[in-house]
Order: sequence, then structure tokens, then C-alpha cells
Amino acid sequence: MQRTIFTTPVVNALCRWLSLAYLKLAGWRVLGNLPAEAQRSVFIAAPHTSNWDLPYTLMVAFVLRLNVHWMGKASIFRFPFGGVMRWLGGISVDRSKANNLVAASANAICKASGALQLIVPPEGTRSKTRYWKTGFYHIAQSAQVPIVMAYMDYSRKVSGLGPLFYPTGDLEADMRSIKAFYAPFKGKNATQFQAD
Repeated sequence: MQRTIFTTPVVNALCRWLSLAYLKLAGWRVLGNLPAEAQRSVFIAAPHTSNWDLPYTLMVAFVLRLNVHWMGKASIFRFPFGGVMRWLGGISVDRSKANNLVAASANAICKASGALQLIVPPEGTRSKTRYWKTGFYHIAQSAQVPIVMAYMDYSRKVSGLGPLFYPTGDLEADMRSIKAFYAPFKGKNATQFQAD
């Protein structure tokens, strides 16, 4: 993986300080920490209902001292913002093409020389959707890493890391358990998030 803002020491330290200050002033709390066995992992990013989710997610990542990469639609990686988005940890996803994103993502996690957390929004969009995409599940299963149930609850101004989840291979049962964890959380646009 290429160098990002999270692997640029001086900039990372400055961004962490600014993130701590902003979140405190805005009334947000950041909870949890990343266990040692999840230094390489797949993060669920939910609820995902607003463009504001990305800056808040990046600030929370700085506070928790994470090394995150996140998936975003290809259109936000166009000139002139592409280089900045990649430096912020972004990975372009072209939804119009069938590609081997699961295998490539799992391979990148396995080959990482150090900690790497891949953030995947299961809804795949900020718009309201009833069905979650299961790419995050298959990436974690293929890379043999845990899923971290990361959350952002705008109603309580709380964000952080929930429990680890290890895929069992029973996709339907596992998705029911994962969605049950997310059911109480409210996105910025609460009516657009459905975890049941």
C-alpha cells in the first residue's frame, strides 16, 4: 500500500492533535481501542448516510492511532482530488465494472508489512438501502482477519470500535448478528440507515 497521511509521522501527529481538539469542542466521544489481534482487520463503517462520515471517520482514526484505508466511489478520485483522496487512505472502487476487489483487498491485507485496517461501508452508498453488500465479510474471511464493528452514532455523538467479529462461514446467521449490533445506531441522516 502507498504512503498515506496515517504513515506520515509529523503530519499524523498534528492531525491527531487537531482531531482530538475538534471532536472535544464538538461534543463527540471516541470509545474503544484496537486489540493487538486486530492490527490487520476489516472495519465495517456504519451507518454511512452522509458526506460528513468521511471527515469524522478520519478524525476518529487519528484519535485511535489507526492505519486505515477506505473504499470510495471512483468519481471522488477524479482530477484534481484523486491524489489527495489516495493520500487520505482512499481506494477507488468502480461500481460499474465487475472486478476482483475482494481478492485484491484480501491480498493487500495479507501482504501488508505492518498494521492495516480496511474500512468498508456495507451499504455501499449514502442513499437509503435495505440490503447490505457482503464484500467486507468475504474480504475478512479470505484474509483470515477479524471484522471490527466500528460505528458512528450522530444522535449521541459517539463513535468508536465495537467488538471483533470472526466470520463463521454461515453468512446469513453472521449478517443477522452483525446487523443486530448496528440496529441502535443513528446516522447523520437517520432515515437512510436500516440494519434490520
